[in-house]
Amino acid sequence: MYSDFKIKEEICEIGRRIYNRGFVAANDGNITVRVADDEIWTTPTGVSKGFLTPDMLIKVNMNGEVVNGTWKPSSELKMHLRVYKDRPDVRAVVHAHPPYATAFAIAGIPLTRCVMPEAVISLGAVPIAEYGTPSTEEIPNAIAKYLPNYDALLLENHGALTYGYDLMNAYFKMETLDFYAQLLYLANNLGGAKDISPDNVEKLMHVREKMGIKGRHPGCEGCQYADGTCKIEENQSDSQVGPKQSTLKNDDIADIVAEVTRKVMEQLR
Repeated sequence: MYSDFKIKEEICEIGRRIYNRGFVAANDGNITVRVADDEIWTTPTGVSKGFLTPDMLIKVNMNGEVVNGTWKPSSELKMHLRVYKDRPDVRAVVHAHPPYATAFAIAGIPLTRCVMPEAVISLGAVPIAEYGTPSTEEIPNAIAKYLPNYDALLLENHGALTYGYDLMNAYFKMETLDFYAQLLYLANNLGGAKDISPDNVEKLMHVREKMGIKGRHPGCEGCQYADGTCKIEENQSDSQVGPKQSTLKNDDIADIVAEVTRKVMEQLR
């Protein structure tokens, strides 16, 4: 684990990156890093992320109470704390307003299509968490149902949220998310994006597994969730951004298996 000073330097560096890339404007966005079970470094309110210095950062506990520092934490810290409470594997969270990804969030279009290998491997589907008033418990409550299965979220009419096992990992997911949204936007203007076939998506899932990529992976439309816990169906509409629960009963499954077996035996004969 890095020292507190190194962690604070890294937060300032990521702040400059999201500002210079146009992922935030003015004082938008916030960054946190969890350094212990009850210790989190966070960016202050009212400061541009492009001009952060280590002395501005604040250490808070899991209740959001300041334990180190003189600045005031962002009112959106509640959203970060909810991620840490529900995902013990997460050590860093980035919230920003990347233009293309945020445009999809404003338009109400989740990023669930398999159109780019890198996005399939590192992100999978990215749903839209329902709108909540900033600085209230509405946003933490809105993202809660998505946290177990997703590592990146769009926030309806608001922005984007990414999180990972360290700060660079969380930040790179934000870069990938906006690049994915930009390519999908441009492809749609050229006549429509073409999806990667389910078979090729499955191959990408094997690549992800071999690479040992950490985190949760929800797959994309038409492909199996990486660890087999859920599946997003091919016929899922854009408004259905979460995993669809199977309605098949045991008798239905038995009938399907029997019919498939019968057809296979006919082919063998």
